[in-house]
Amino acid sequence: MKFAEHLSAHITPEWRKQYISYEEMKAMLYTAVEEAPSVEIVEQETISRHFASFDEVFFTFCDRELKKINTFYSEKLAEATRKYAALQSELKIASETHHGGGKNRVRNTTKAHLPARKLRELKLAFSEFYLSLILLQNYQNLNHTGFRKILKKHDKLLSVDTGSKWRTEFVETAHFHTSKDIDRLIQETEATVTSGLEGGDRQRAMKRLRVPPLGEHQSPWTTFKVGLFSGSFVVLFVAVVLSAIFHDGGARLKVAFPLYRGPLLVIQFLFLMGINVYGWRSSGVNHVLIFELDPRNHLSEQHLMELAAVLGVVWTLSLLSFLYSSSLSVPPYANPLALVVIIVAFLLNPFKMFRHEARFWLLKIMFRCISAPLMVVNFADFWLGDQLNSLSTVFLDFHFLICFYITNGDWFEAGDTQQCLSGSYIVRPILNCLPAWFRFAQCIRRYRDSKEAFPHLVNAGKYATTFLVVITNTLRTFHAGEYTNHWDSPWLWLWVVSSLINSIYSYTWDIKMDWGLLDSNAGENRFLREEIVYSTGFYYFAIIEDFLLRFVWVATYIVTQYGYVQSELMTSIVATLEVFRRFIWNFFRLENEHLNNCGKFRAVRDISVAPIESSDQTQIIRMMDEENGVINRGKRKGGGKKQNTVKEDKRALLKEETIDIDVSNAS
Repeated sequence: MKFAEHLSAHITPEWRKQYISYEEMKAMLYTAVEEAPSVEIVEQETISRHFASFDEVFFTFCDRELKKINTFYSEKLAEATRKYAALQSELKIASETHHGGGKNRVRNTTKAHLPARKLRELKLAFSEFYLSLILLQNYQNLNHTGFRKILKKHDKLLSVDTGSKWRTEFVETAHFHTSKDIDRLIQETEATVTSGLEGGDRQRAMKRLRVPPLGEHQSPWTTFKVGLFSGSFVVLFVAVVLSAIFHDGGARLKVAFPLYRGPLLVIQFLFLMGINVYGWRSSGVNHVLIFELDPRNHLSEQHLMELAAVLGVVWTLSLLSFLYSSSLSVPPYANPLALVVIIVAFLLNPFKMFRHEARFWLLKIMFRCISAPLMVVNFADFWLGDQLNSLSTVFLDFHFLICFYITNGDWFEAGDTQQCLSGSYIVRPILNCLPAWFRFAQCIRRYRDSKEAFPHLVNAGKYATTFLVVITNTLRTFHAGEYTNHWDSPWLWLWVVSSLINSIYSYTWDIKMDWGLLDSNAGENRFLREEIVYSTGFYYFAIIEDFLLRFVWVATYIVTQYGYVQSELMTSIVATLEVFRRFIWNFFRLENEHLNNCGKFRAVRDISVAPIESSDQTQIIRMMDEENGVINRGKRKGGGKKQNTVKEDKRALLKEETIDIDVSNAS
């Protein structure tokens, strides 16, 4: 693997701009060689002057890069030193408090006899701190290797030894390379965790502190299973389609349609989520940090795709069993219920198997989402709330399933299902509003905690328009029989106005707030923003796609009202498209959050068991705001607004607060 690829694969994404600009320096070298006059045309002295002029520019650039790296390393090292002192102090206080303090305090620290909750908090905090140290050590090694490689390439291309001399004089004596403080901090952290938290068991301590490979590799066995189950699902799905077309029993299949649609939407969401994770990882968007996941134990894209493929195979087998139930002597309507029971049992399985940590993380976030007004809202909470808004059809289908099995006593034949569909004018509208209510309540809670009307109350207004859409649509359907011409119904026009407001409101919020696009300082990335992660074409595609799918209700109403497409079929198509829209939305929402973390150079979870002293916090912030601090914070392509931008960034940094997360359930 070439060093440029190795560097790209192993950098900490949030610190991307603080690494050596290896590609740019390599391009400078190749350009200088290509632009050099030919030996056959000019004298050797002219060529020497050309390369001497280039060296002056090149080594000035190297000096700037070296200062940038030295400064950033010193800042992060000072921050790590203060963090370690704070964690040690908290461990000491906890031990003294538990053992009574003073002269009677137990001096033997070979056994960690602390309260269970406090012990979990300290273990998690030290574990995350240790990861930050490894990242900084990796930063140190990659940059030194980068300088060594690029200066060696310089000497080889120009047939000189000035690069080697410059490296010996400046790089080998640079603080970021000669400093052994990071190694000392790593050793002291290992010793503290071993003696203070793991009762002297070093093997157990190192297992807890284990850092996953920075260049993550997938298991061949997992890859094989993804391929196996995905291929099986495709073949079985084709069999389902052909069986549904040529098999008798259209009326029965029409009833089963909403029973199977909800699980299929969940499977589609899981598979697309796997593609999301792959896209984030390959583009350097640190979703592990954004979702506050355990860097040592979390699901990869292949795990999500494998889960979706396995559930897809179960779904197709269940539907085939439904279609051929008479041949199999199985009650047909036992199949959809068995499918849902399997999915729910998998999710709620209390045993430590089948991705126990991931399942219970999801259940915890879902509980926090449902109880939004009563709990502090974190990123994962409102992100899941947004996903549920795109899965509102699943809520309605789950209601239909429960209603069907309660009201229908015969599992061989379906009775009248009208009361479970359009006949329910109270329960179904409430269920349809539930996802929007979760987000509305979260926005109100965030306003209560932050006292900021914008963006939280304005965002709450966006979700409130969903309530208007659902209410007016319900009243339109309820009063439809009172008008010979449906265009005469005032409820229709109220629904149209509500839907227009909701679509315009939501689309504007998607583009401007959630994705951070339409930035006035976008420079050459017109209508986008200054810094982008994906290719520009993907952004323009997403802008158009989001607009079309936000207003797809217009086409839906026309084709169903005039009988071109059946209502249930159109509902299924729109629900599938909405899951796809959310899949595209996820890429840019996390990218925007990732860029915010990059601005704060936040690469690991900031887990504090005790607040850092205010004087220390202020000192760290002032260090980062010094003019000789991180040199490319606040740079803009606009040029003239640079100074104002830097000042604004400094003010914003001084207002930042330590991010605390709930560690009560950490292990």
